[in-house]
Amino acid sequence: MISAQEIQERRLDELLRRQLGPRILAALADPRITDVLVNDDGRVWLEAHGKGLYEAGFALPASQVESLIGTAAAALNTVANAEHPIVEGELPIARIRFEGLLPPVARRPCIAMRKPAQVLYTLDDYVSDGIVSAAQAEVFREAIRRRQNIAIGGGTGSGKTTLGGALINEMVAFSMPGERYVIIEDTLEIQCRAQNLVQLHTSEHADLTRLVRATMRLRPDRIIIGEVRGAEALALLKAWATGHPGGVTTVHANSARGVLTRLSSLVQEAGVPPQPELIAETIHLVAFIARMPAGRRVTELLRVEGFEPREGFRIAPVEV
Repeated sequence: MISAQEIQERRLDELLRRQLGPRILAALADPRITDVLVNDDGRVWLEAHGKGLYEAGFALPASQVESLIGTAAAALNTVANAEHPIVEGELPIARIRFEGLLPPVARRPCIAMRKPAQVLYTLDDYVSDGIVSAAQAEVFREAIRRRQNIAIGGGTGSGKTTLGGALINEMVAFSMPGERYVIIEDTLEIQCRAQNLVQLHTSEHADLTRLVRATMRLRPDRIIIGEVRGAEALALLKAWATGHPGGVTTVHANSARGVLTRLSSLVQEAGVPPQPELIAETIHLVAFIARMPAGRRVTELLRVEGFEPREGFRIAPVEV
């Protein structure tokens, strides 16, 4: 017997698909496409791995975009109106991360949709696409073999998470078959081939800091956070420093050196003084990935060699 809730969920799913339309649905079904963006002028832009951002060649009327945001709000058990002009969350269709904006915060309705990775990219794929050089790939592999912790910096949409996923699966290839991985994210995006795997994501009642603490009771060998953006940075660094090395995380930053500065700021959000010595002890390799006109590129690799109170972080750029 189908419940009333299941009937309502089916109706919302069907309505979402109708409002998305066949061209948007086709883009969402394409494994190469990672983002679908609808600007406030109605024009649709797509982003594909290895290709970058490009115009899709069609537009949606404002009325359709507004209706879509309203239906997405209903699917997320919230509302969309002038008093609640921002709708965000994970849609039931393919776990799409949805962000919808209405007036007055936007001139006209606009949408950003990000898909979880559907294709498992490897370091070899990154080298083939020219995002990572062969020499950089070898630096990554050496850090993984030595069970070092890697922090990836970059701006919004630079590809930090996808690169992190490639490194994680390189770790799986080098680790023992039963090694236990715990991956923590705001939304489930990272694909991992590990056989012994637990993937957690935040909720209204469990933030990243809480999940990192819970992870310590899950008997992890490797702890991975999709992106640190708050006080959880301290919990992660402590976990890595106390018997769980060989992890990877991403940080929103403007340069490789900026990753370390950003981590210092995030640690203080836990209500403690700066912990540069802990950062220097824990983070071994920093990579910076940028979105450039010709596509994404890893532009910097730094080794962290320590911290001096007078000089700051001692870092060594990796010449590749």
